[in-house]
Amino acid sequence: MPQINLSVQGMTCGSCVKHVTKALEVLDGVESVHVDLQSGRVQVGRTTDQSGDLIHALDEEGYPSSLDLDEQSAAPAQKKSGGCCCG
Repeated sequence: MPQINLSVQGMTCGSCVKHVTKALEVLDGVESVHVDLQSGRVQVGRTTDQSGDLIHALDEEGYPSSLDLDEQSAAPAQKKSGGCCCG
């Protein structure tokens, strides 16, 4: 199963984690979603390596995101106001 790593901005609390998880897990082929609030990273286990719809879904929820091609050395995402009411 391909794993897609995303860098997601705007996540500030547990509610953000729930919103991001729900936005992704309803998409076709998504089998798992792991959100790391502290680093601003999301790992998606999926039956395909397609990522455009993942990024679009998060953008629609107010969480700008991009592919994290080098998840080991990337700096943590900066906290910015996103889709959450607490940001």
